[in-house]
Amino acid sequence: MSNRDTYKYELRNGKKVVYVGITNDLERREAEHRNEGMEFTSMVKVGNATTREAAEAWESDRIATYKENHHGERPEYNQNDSGK
Repeated sequence: MSNRDTYKYELRNGKKVVYVGITNDLERREAEHRNEGMEFTSMVKVGNATTREAAEAWESDRIATYKENHHGERPEYNQNDSGK
């Protein structure tokens, strides 16, 4: 059985989603994003920890849903549709 050690999250600037991602360490990843110069007001954990495979599927699906609702545009800081 795979470990459920991966978190799903969104970076938001106010209510606007600016990044969708996954990580095994939320605090470290938030610091990395800030050090990369990303501007956001909050990091929101989505659901419970899950397997890496399930988190990767969620990430791709979440970006696709975002694009459907935003005229084909990805969240500001996501550079591709898979999150990788």
